[in-house]
Amino acid sequence: MNQKNRNYRIEKKFGDLKKANRAALITFVTAGDPDINTSKKILLGLPEAGADLIEIGVPFSDPMADGPIIQKSYKRALKNGVTLDKVLGLVKDFRKKNDHTPIVLMGYYNPIYQKGLKLFFREAEKVGVDGVLIVDFPPENDEEIEKYLNYSDIKFIRLATPTTDRGRLNKILKISSGFLYYVSITGITGTDLSNLSNVKSIYKKLSSYSKIPIVVGFGINTPEKATNVSKFADGVVIGSTIVNEINKTIDKKNHLNKNVFKLVKRFSGAIMKARKN
Repeated sequence: MNQKNRNYRIEKKFGDLKKANRAALITFVTAGDPDINTSKKILLGLPEAGADLIEIGVPFSDPMADGPIIQKSYKRALKNGVTLDKVLGLVKDFRKKNDHTPIVLMGYYNPIYQKGLKLFFREAEKVGVDGVLIVDFPPENDEEIEKYLNYSDIKFIRLATPTTDRGRLNKILKISSGFLYYVSITGITGTDLSNLSNVKSIYKKLSSYSKIPIVVGFGINTPEKATNVSKFADGVVIGSTIVNEINKTIDKKNHLNKNVFKLVKRFSGAIMKARKN
């Protein structure tokens, strides 16, 4: 990978959190849900509420890895006319007021392919995207994208699951950077996380192979679960629970329901206390 001496927000964030002995809170929101203007306000308010990194979902018509809550948010965003270019515009606007919080785009390959890989990575880097997670891009096709990553500061974040064997994990880690996203359950987003001991066991195994931080996502829907996972993980991802809270504002005149930020603060507080005992 080509190493440049700029724009390493993800590494700095995890480094700072390691010194502070706590896990990262990574919040997921869908771009353009419930509308573009509200998305801007939500994104800008998340760091103040306690988000260490922000994942922005790029709306797609066939989000196969996502549960009904996020699927509905994608449909609402697409209905609002949200495109990949508008998502990049959101990041650009965010960077005008926040130049330190890492931003990761999470989505599917088709919109990126349609835009063109070279153009996408060039524009994403220019507006201040720090990482990209393409849910449906298999490691067998890494050569298709690696040449663009070699000339970019953007981190390529990959998924590992409970069924990922050592051979496939080696392929995944070969091109992974920023952090590894451990999908804690065999299922879709929004599914409940019940077997914490199994998650911890597999996480420790992954940690013995990975040189980059590992975060846990899927199924962490309460502050209590966030506390328990944060005791051993480098970070936790909260998605469907936040998107569902945003969804509650749709039929109200004031779209920006402050309860969204109150919810994030509860998760942040839960994570901060995880390693104090």
